[in-house]
Amino acid sequence: MAEKLLALCAVAVLAARLALAAADWSQATATFYGGSDGSGTMGGACGYSNLYDQGYGLDNAALSQELFKDGAACGQCYLIICDTSKAGQWCKAGGAATITATNLCPPNWALPSDNGGWCNSPRQHFDMSQPAWERIGVYRAGIVPVLYQRVTCWRKGGVRFTVSGFNYFELVLITNVAGSGSVASVSIKGTSTSWLQMSRNWGANWQSLAGLAGQALSFDVTTTGGQNLKFLNVAPAWWQYGQTFATNLQFNY
Repeated sequence: MAEKLLALCAVAVLAARLALAAADWSQATATFYGGSDGSGTMGGACGYSNLYDQGYGLDNAALSQELFKDGAACGQCYLIICDTSKAGQWCKAGGAATITATNLCPPNWALPSDNGGWCNSPRQHFDMSQPAWERIGVYRAGIVPVLYQRVTCWRKGGVRFTVSGFNYFELVLITNVAGSGSVASVSIKGTSTSWLQMSRNWGANWQSLAGLAGQALSFDVTTTGGQNLKFLNVAPAWWQYGQTFATNLQFNY
């Protein structure tokens, strides 16, 4: 009797663990775009431009409106697997892809048979680079049901800041962000100013109307994971619009 009770308890514990693991996954669908070499995924609604230069490469995806959240998801990383319970014949068994959100899959009020229709809110959908998508799905499928979860982003080197704009307007693109991958808030400081709150302009671009030309620039960044780092004197006083400045600091959660 004792052995049976122990066996039943073990089964119950295993079932609980499996249920907990399943709860960590969300359901979505996935298509692909950008061609077999992924070149068509360069640029996009996050503003990253050349994804190789910015540290993201081809493991990327455009997110549906529901997931993109007006750019707040830019830089986030997702582990995606094909849902074999729904479409086993179109899945690659054991396949998985970890991608970075770099673009918006624009809503298209069309029938779901048109891939654009799958990006309509409230659908959760990933339009992945073809090389990443083909690690989980059979090419002929075109679209597959998937399971996904947010995961930690890993990057080489530190966070980078690209300063654009003109006159009294700074537009700062923040890239190569590890940890949670996405930025929740940013402040900027000139040599002669206090910390000034920036606002999201579009994608991963943050703006300031302070007019800080001629001053060294520092940034105070908080990610959506809640980690805060100060990047002091990132850009020297002689910085020019269009320049990118790399740092040695990086987020880890």
